[in-house]
Amino acid sequence: MKREIIVVTAAYGQQQVASLGGQQALLPIIAAAGADGVEIRRELLTAHELTALPELAAAINTARLVAFYSVPEALFMEDGSLNPRLDQHFAEAEQLNAQLIKYALGHYQPTFECQQLRSKLAGKKVHLVVENDQTACGKLTNLDRFFHACGESRTCNGMTFDMGNWLWVGDQPPEAARRLSRYVSYIHVKAAVPESDGWRAVALDEADNLWRETLALLPADVPRAIEFPLEGPDLVAVTRHYVDLLREE
Repeated sequence: MKREIIVVTAAYGQQQVASLGGQQALLPIIAAAGADGVEIRRELLTAHELTALPELAAAINTARLVAFYSVPEALFMEDGSLNPRLDQHFAEAEQLNAQLIKYALGHYQPTFECQQLRSKLAGKKVHLVVENDQTACGKLTNLDRFFHACGESRTCNGMTFDMGNWLWVGDQPPEAARRLSRYVSYIHVKAAVPESDGWRAVALDEADNLWRETLALLPADVPRAIEFPLEGPDLVAVTRHYVDLLREE
């Protein structure tokens, strides 16, 4: 079975996305590169584009791509309660015909009753996945605690494992992969290099083998997303290069 490869629109950079005319303008590039789907980023949608999601969905369908939807917010608020905009975001995802919607974990509290989230998701067509982000909430101990409590009961539809984000919070990607692999349903492939003030995402060809070592510890049958810089004069060619690479790894 062919491995499913998703391209995250943010990989092209916010400035380039805007200059090309928005995320919809990237669809022909992503499709021509042979990818299977696109991750639409809510933070890159203008106010007008948010009112025209069915049109974007139609364009994604015309390009023969599947849609994933990334919301730049946390599932749990600072007081431990669920994000009050869940219903709004799920409605947007449904307008996009998205297969899944992605949140960062946020301020999950061990006292949270998983049944509350299960009830909230009952009847939803779009799958919820939870990602490790670059904040303190995205540390391995927090994700491990959440999935140990709510993942075993399939409260959500698994984890988006961002391979690079662990570095930003001081955790080791291979250790995270070993502990969380059974919950992973979507992988954000990302490599990073250290800088004076933290880390910087880089293309895989510019990175060491940490991304390969980590990827080998994760499920081989879940979608893999390109979430590292895609740059160059021929965006179709550079995208195709990494689509092919991630299918083969």
